[in-house]
Amino acid sequence: MAIVSATEMVNKALEGHYAIPAFNTNNLEWTKCILTAVEETKTPVMIQTSEGAAKYMGGYKLVVDMVNDLIDSMGITVPVALHLDHGTFEGAKKCIEVGYSSVMFDGSHFGIEENIEKSKEIIALAHSKGVSVECEVGGIGGVEDGVASAGELADPAECKLIADLGVDFLAAGIGNIHGKYPADWAGLNFDRLAEIKAAIGGKPMVLHGGSGIPFEQTKKAVGLGVSKININTELQLVFAAATRKYIEDGKDLEGKGYDPRKLLKPGSDAIIAKAKELCEAFEAAGKA
Repeated sequence: MAIVSATEMVNKALEGHYAIPAFNTNNLEWTKCILTAVEETKTPVMIQTSEGAAKYMGGYKLVVDMVNDLIDSMGITVPVALHLDHGTFEGAKKCIEVGYSSVMFDGSHFGIEENIEKSKEIIALAHSKGVSVECEVGGIGGVEDGVASAGELADPAECKLIADLGVDFLAAGIGNIHGKYPADWAGLNFDRLAEIKAAIGGKPMVLHGGSGIPFEQTKKAVGLGVSKININTELQLVFAAATRKYIEDGKDLEGKGYDPRKLLKPGSDAIIAKAKELCEAFEAAGKA
């Protein structure tokens, strides 16, 4: 099975009141772990790369080939979309060209007129190739791939303007942030989420910064139209913790414990376990 557009899986999630897990990947191991978790739980999935992560891995084309080859060699049977996360205008066009099945154009840092203009062009190009599109209104807090935002709340009227362009799913700032959530985080703004839902006429929405949001809040967000939840930091943290423990316990000094296949295994196992937990929490397990 080759990678597929995310439109159908996200629309099904909206109708079924669950959320597609959208896991950011950073390398071959990460991708294998994500695919292992979703195959074992029978979960449709979106595998995402930021532009920086794709560059780190060797470029967009390499990522496309890697994901397609792993789907084939691992015998993956669940639907898998390959998505560009927080893409620039040129980055989104390049990913459409080389074979990503879904792209995000993040024009939230532009004025609304420029965001509309550029979003409209990306949507037309992507849809001509059967590629799904996500756009954003209102910045997401924290820092994502070097892009910082204070996390302002999205304007429902602006959300409607972007939604009316024919975008497949919409990301909107509702108090969510990238990275670790601080102890004094106020939580998601469900009043604003409900206002956006009403304004965009039932189009699927995306929750960025999904790592660490309490499950009762993600469940409530799904009930208000969120059908895709992005996860990056949470997998990074469990990978780092498991790898740190392996080294602190001196396992890398025992026999050939320095072999990367052994050195990376605890972290990889931790990614698989956390990804499976999130598939279940978002109620997407068994929906493939």
